[in-house]
Amino acid sequence: MTSVDELIARVRTYNPKTNQTLLHEAFAFGKAMHEGQFRHSGEPYFSHPVAVAMILAEQQMDDATLVTALLHDTIEDTKASFAEVEKRFGREIAELVDGVTKLTNLQLTSTQSKQAENFRKLFMATSRDLRVTLVKLADRLHNMRTIKSMRPEKQVQKARETMDIFAPLAGRMGMQWMREELEDLSFKVLNADGRNSIIRRFITLQRESGDVLQKITTDMRVELDKADIQAEVGGRAKKPYSIWRKMQEKDQGFSRLSDIYGFRVIVATEADCYRALGAIHQRWRAVPGRFKDYISQPKSNGYRSIHTTVSGRDGKQVEVQIRTREMHEVAETGVAAHWSYKNGERVENRFAVDPVQWISALTERLDEDQDHDEFLEAVKLEMYQDQVFCFTPKGDVIKLPRGATPIDFAYAIHTRIGAACVGAKVDGLRVPLWTRLKNGQSVEIITAEGQTPQATWIDIAVTGRAKTAIRRSLREEDRERFVKLGRELARVAFENVGKRASDKALRTAAKALAINDVEDLLARLGSAEITGREVVGAIYPELEMKRGDEIDQARAVIGLGVDQQYQRGTCCQPVPGERILGITFRGHGVVVHAIDCAALADYEEQPERWMDLHWKDGVHKPVYTVTFDVTIANDAGVLGRICTLIGEQNANISDLRFIDRKPDYFRLLIDIDLRDAEHMHRVVTALEAESNVSSISRHRDPSLMGAGAAGGPRREG
Repeated sequence: MTSVDELIARVRTYNPKTNQTLLHEAFAFGKAMHEGQFRHSGEPYFSHPVAVAMILAEQQMDDATLVTALLHDTIEDTKASFAEVEKRFGREIAELVDGVTKLTNLQLTSTQSKQAENFRKLFMATSRDLRVTLVKLADRLHNMRTIKSMRPEKQVQKARETMDIFAPLAGRMGMQWMREELEDLSFKVLNADGRNSIIRRFITLQRESGDVLQKITTDMRVELDKADIQAEVGGRAKKPYSIWRKMQEKDQGFSRLSDIYGFRVIVATEADCYRALGAIHQRWRAVPGRFKDYISQPKSNGYRSIHTTVSGRDGKQVEVQIRTREMHEVAETGVAAHWSYKNGERVENRFAVDPVQWISALTERLDEDQDHDEFLEAVKLEMYQDQVFCFTPKGDVIKLPRGATPIDFAYAIHTRIGAACVGAKVDGLRVPLWTRLKNGQSVEIITAEGQTPQATWIDIAVTGRAKTAIRRSLREEDRERFVKLGRELARVAFENVGKRASDKALRTAAKALAINDVEDLLARLGSAEITGREVVGAIYPELEMKRGDEIDQARAVIGLGVDQQYQRGTCCQPVPGERILGITFRGHGVVVHAIDCAALADYEEQPERWMDLHWKDGVHKPVYTVTFDVTIANDAGVLGRICTLIGEQNANISDLRFIDRKPDYFRLLIDIDLRDAEHMHRVVTALEAESNVSSISRHRDPSLMGAGAAGGPRREG
């Protein structure tokens, strides 16, 4: 494990004014808090936070970020509290540590509906303080570097999550080196055979062709020296995952693949970038269509560079990137450039662009009310696509994802322009709306009064903003027709079970299905978003039992993570139909509590452990035990009558205990196995109507917390 002196020595190379005392205190506190905890590999757990801090030190980050890295698991996994961290290290660091803890608990691999909500939280957290996300990315990078110590199924889960979410996020934030490493580490887990095959072919190619990198690098230096351009030239083979992805996209084998090598030329000034480009193009033939000037048109994350692909030795194509030193720093560190230090001072880099602007713009555009699939689609489109730059007739630049169409261009200007679009001109020529736009084109949108979005536009549009606006408009336009159809479908569905679709019944169904009002319920029914069977089942679940299987207890709760287990809190004994939430316990899964459980007060200071859960809709098995405190008359046959009443409600008595015996009454606790809250209500109503029952109430004991209360072994950081 890296020592505190080694960490401080690394920091002092770029920040001689670092607060050594603060780093010493954080190191000692973190080490003490994690004492006795170990990683799956058997190493002391604190070696992980130290490694995360070293990764961030390599990015020349500030002291607050490094201290956050050292403490990032203390609030989550040790006895340390937010208040204690704040008292020792200040409010700023405590909030950063708490932010990392919240990101860790997002459970990004759960159900799609949960994942959509987690994406929203991820962007909100990122927009508040980017350093939270930087620490989380470094945390994920170290976990991926040491992933072999995890169980195979856990490796696959983490690798998929990294490939789908964290690697693209790192790339979008300008940290391309981290994106490439995260992708390659994930690729090693998800397709080890494919990766090994590419590495073997590299070795064979090098044996046959010699040291191609050295030869081409030397050739470039000669040409640049001839043009009197001072430059650093370096080359490298592209990462296995990058090559594999290119093979898939082009449907080509390794032997037919070109530009598997990349070269970088770093010069002093922007003018030298274009001079170097000229020297390279004079010596080697440029490949048509493979030139990109990100200096005159920077990417949204601040990336600036000239990209060109040329035919090098033996006709092999190689990619060349040309940039200044200042541009190179932004290209390497991305968002970290905002926080990096040199010689004890914050570095001011004029090319650094705050990616929080992109995230803020994204969250503003996405409609909070759209469904989860649409949200995820819009987010992933924004994260994964490269950009093209087109011009309005006035010369304004519009940035769009690659593959965007005039429809996307129109919505990027304004939603009103997009909705009224009837055609487009590109560079003065009329083109179809499905035309793919290219860099540098001038686009004019033709509009007409009374025009509305067409359903076919969904398949033509590429941006999340356009797709969201089109869907919203189509829903509003068709709403009246869907409401009419939905009312007829509801009437038929209720008549099929001998019931009437009254306004009151529909209001009750809407409430049970968490839908705003009856009209919204009918619109969703008419547009096939929900079925008549679901609407009927929301009010009369016992009628649905004849039509479908009972819900298994193991699958009864929605909102849990992948392979996450749950148990009902013995303190409140929640049943399906009641509002619930979960409290996480390391090593014991989740304990489910009723929303009004008194025991929840013990966790008010730990909101990161709370989970939003709900019961699955449908007919549940009668396996949910609820304890009732019942007082009955002490008379012959009364107890037998009570048991008969419970049996008549199709409920089973699993236990019965007398807790008080008096000459004229008995008080007892009865455990009854029930299906849901409605079943419980029927049982209670039947017993209350019995004249020999003087009182009945639900028995709850806040001191009984369930097996999870004892805590358990910590999870991997």
